[in-house]
Amino acid sequence: MLSLDGRTVWVYRPDAMAGRGGGDQWVVHDADSGVVLARRELETVGHGAFHHVHPVDGSIYLDIGEGQDGSVILRGTVGADSEPEFVTYPWQDRCLIDLAPSGRQFMTVDHGQADVAFHGHPNGDVLFTFPVEAFGYDPEESFVEWSGGYLTEDTAIVTLGGENEDEEEWFRHHLVDVHTGTLSGEFTVEASNPYELLPLGDGSWLTGGAGGDPVRWSSAPQPSAPPHQPLHTRGSNRDSRPPSAADSSGA
Repeated sequence: MLSLDGRTVWVYRPDAMAGRGGGDQWVVHDADSGVVLARRELETVGHGAFHHVHPVDGSIYLDIGEGQDGSVILRGTVGADSEPEFVTYPWQDRCLIDLAPSGRQFMTVDHGQADVAFHGHPNGDVLFTFPVEAFGYDPEESFVEWSGGYLTEDTAIVTLGGENEDEEEWFRHHLVDVHTGTLSGEFTVEASNPYELLPLGDGSWLTGGAGGDPVRWSSAPQPSAPPHQPLHTRGSNRDSRPPSAADSSGA
């Protein structure tokens, strides 16, 4: 991943699974010369990982998936003339899904898919959590998908999935007001699978089009059900007006 200022490149090396000896590494290179500026030895055996760049302070989040053993989230920072610093969050069971457009918070899903949580940046404190049952589904038959993200600064999309009585898979997208910590109803989108929808943070999102080409859509979502309170809320909430309806358009 290229840093926000373009000066460094952050590389996750799954050395353990690749059979290169030792554990995984997170390496920071100078973007111009390729020189290694910092190297973090990790205690993970990752199958893969995703980088996320903070849109304001430029810190880098890394989400490492370890298969059935869970998921590890780290954050790295580097200044213009300072050594990089690395922080490992105290969870082994949360998957990082997305950062808010402002970078003030981030969204995670339980590795066992039992709930979705929203955290403050940078400390990771939990702001509120929604278990599967908060969305009106049976937790024995339904789960939170490792997908979704921030549609806007005020609204996040959470995807729920499961199987019906005929063993047919289903999924639905739900809206969360991330300022008040309340649910705002379903978000109806045509998508072939729960990972096709990609929120872009500015009120638009991508889906797959004909021939696999991406299609960009935009809309101001209208809540379709009364809001519900989250299972857990911490800190103060800020009032926000519900979004107004608008026409959708593909581009």
